[in-house]
This record gives sequence, structure tokens and C-alpha cells, in this order.
Amino acid sequence: MNPKIQIAISPCPNDTFMFWALLHGQVHTFGMTFSAAMRDIEQLNRAATEQEFDVVKISYAHYPKVAQTYQLLTAGGALGFGNGPLLVSRRKIYPDEIPHLRIAIPGIDTTANLLLTMAFPAATHKKEYLFSDIEEAVLSDEADAGLLIHETRFTYAAKGLRKIMDMGEYWENETGLPLPLGAIVVRRSLSEETKQYLNTALRESVRYAMQNPHATDEFVARHAQAMSLDVCRKHISLYVNEFSVDLGEKGRLAVQTLLSRGTSAGLFSETFNIF
Repeated sequence: MNPKIQIAISPCPNDTFMFWALLHGQVHTFGMTFSAAMRDIEQLNRAATEQEFDVVKISYAHYPKVAQTYQLLTAGGALGFGNGPLLVSRRKIYPDEIPHLRIAIPGIDTTANLLLTMAFPAATHKKEYLFSDIEEAVLSDEADAGLLIHETRFTYAAKGLRKIMDMGEYWENETGLPLPLGAIVVRRSLSEETKQYLNTALRESVRYAMQNPHATDEFVARHAQAMSLDVCRKHISLYVNEFSVDLGEKGRLAVQTLLSRGTSAGLFSETFNIF
């Protein structure tokens, strides 16, 4: 039996970069074939809740809500240093003002929002936007501040916005660990053999892309939503690293710390298995 695996990832350059070899037959896939869908991260989080796909990219912050039906893979994730969400505004904002701001966020269940909630639990005036619309929401005064992720980290200054706080720096100062942002999860009901094959194939896909970065250019650019190839490459270098190949001990500790702190803060109500 050669199972067909339904995959859902974001169109962001780090995901398309890491999955290119897997989806294009450049690594051993143990007889598996694949179909791929592209969704925004909050749409992916909802897709995991609704169990639409076998393999899904989600926010680490969303994992407690789907841990009964999905488990984490150790390959393909987005963790690292210096890659955290940025809280931005049109004017200078002082920390004591943040709880009173109208804040545009990229999704309730995103790691970005989890960090904001940890840092400023009293900041509750939030509204969800597609991540690529947050800059405009702030510029048009729909929001006082916006929480930026993905490639908008590279474009906000040119649009006249200023950084209030780097949520990644907040995390690193608190823990000294890499920041877990996005995870790849697999349906628990698949056989253990299939899940191990998937993890191995994805790990090799990431390695292939890192060793042959230009092979992915056309696929990455096609899905990058008018992003220049230069910005795509900056995006990839920010989010793809050794933790994407395998979490390792430090990556596992980072994930456990993030979710444990969320639980301690009362943000997660259910018990769940992390690994």
C-alpha cells in the first residue's frame, strides 16, 4: 500500500523552501505520494482543529488544542533566535501604554499572540487580521499597533512604522532559548511506520533545500505573493536553520518551555502530550 498524504502548509518562503524536495520527488518518500494545499497560518490552525489534512503546518501555540488528534514532527519547524514577531505602531509607544492599545494580531492561536499575552496579559483590545494586512490596519488607524510576522518584519520601516517591541527578544531574555513559532504536525491515526517515514522524508527535504537553495527559487517565488526573491531569501535565512532539520534537545526544551509557560499562565485548559 502506497498512502497518499494530504499536506497543508503556508505559501511563505520558509515552508515552500523546506517542502520543495518532498513534493517534487527529490528525496526518498518510502512509497508515499502527496497532495499539497496552501493556506494562511490561522487558516491552517483551523484546518488542524477540523482535522482536514494528514500533515499540517500550525502555530506552536495552537498545538494544545489539537494534540489529541495530531502529534509533532521533529523536522520542518520554525524555531530560532532573532526571528520573533514585532509589535509596531505609527508613533512612539511606551510599555505602560500597550495594555490600552487597539492591537491588530495575525490570529488568536498564533505564537505571536501567545507571546503578546504572556508579556502583556492586560492587553485585550485585539482584532484578528490576515498577517499581510496588519501594516495597512495600523497605517490607516484601524489599529494603534500591529503584531507583525513573516516577511512584514522586513517591510514595516519603509512604510513609516516603528518598532515598539521585539517579542523574540522578550522570549530570549526570559528563557535564553530559541523561539518556537511554527510546527509541522501529523495525524496520530496514521501508522507509526508512516509517521516515521514522513519525519525522515521531511528532514531530508529540508537538508536538500539547504544544500541546493537555488533549486527551490521558482517554486518559492511562485507562492510568495509578489515578494521579491531577495526578500524571499532573507525570509528563508531567518526561519530555516538546524532546528528545522531536527529540533534536537534545545529545540524540544524550547517547545516544552513555551507550552508549559502558556499552561502556567492559564492560557491552555487541557492536559496534552507535547512529544
